[in-house]
Amino acid sequence: MGKRVAQPDEIDLHGLRHKPALELVRNTLAQRYTSFGSFSLTIITGNSTVLQERIFNEILEETDFNYYIPAWNLGQIIVENTEL
Repeated sequence: MGKRVAQPDEIDLHGLRHKPALELVRNTLAQRYTSFGSFSLTIITGNSTVLQERIFNEILEETDFNYYIPAWNLGQIIVENTEL
């Protein structure tokens, strides 16, 4: 079975070191916010709770975006922004 292809509303951080992963998350969120305003983005982190904590502490806590780890997949972070 081949490697899973990321969907347009998600980014997959598997195989990336933390610094490039954080940069990709930061850039993707900025691009989505600038281009769309409202969006939903699934960030696939895998089993790295350290990377998840860094994404929360270094990126998401500085924003007004809503974010959570879904109970059905602890290796993801879902980030949402709603512009009214």
